[in-house]
Amino acid sequence: MEEKQCLECREKVIGRIDKKFCSDYCRNSFNNKVNKESKNLIRNTNNRLRKNYKILCELNSHGKTKVSRRKLFDRGFDFKFMTSIYTTKAGNTYFYVYDQGYLELENEVYLLVKQE
Repeated sequence: MEEKQCLECREKVIGRIDKKFCSDYCRNSFNNKVNKESKNLIRNTNNRLRKNYKILCELNSHGKTKVSRRKLFDRGFDFKFMTSIYTTKAGNTYFYVYDQGYLELENEVYLLVKQE
């Protein structure tokens, strides 16, 4: 019978025939390495969305506010990260980060709105 080795540390694996790791530590370590890149992408995206959401909430405390692009940019708002886009019948396009949205007006001014 063939002796199985742990996929992480190469120690001898004792137990069930389909066991791949010698311990929970090795199993977690192996899976964390395998999933590291995809988890980093998700983590970084969620962090950007969270930061954008926080900025919109701070600037739009009354449910509807106008702010300049510069004010958003100075606080670290990243216009590439949003959760949804809504186009009205009139052709206005609102960009949303969860329930906080913004509409680009003229002269680099944005209307911030909160979805009901």
